[in-house]
Amino acid sequence: MAYVISNDCIACGTCIDECPSGAISEGEIYKIDPEVCVDCGTCADVCPSGAISPGE
Repeated sequence: MAYVISNDCIACGTCIDECPSGAISEGEIYKIDPEVCVDCGTCADVCPSGAISPGE
């Protein structure tokens, strides 16, 4: 299951630089494309605000 980004996102860009599949897109709150996400968890590991978690 793909990871998701909550409203706690501060749009810092840290996750984009770490995503190996390019699944994260910028915006006021970043979004993860579930079709591209490889479920590695790297984004969640580096998120300073704890806004990224496994999806359901």
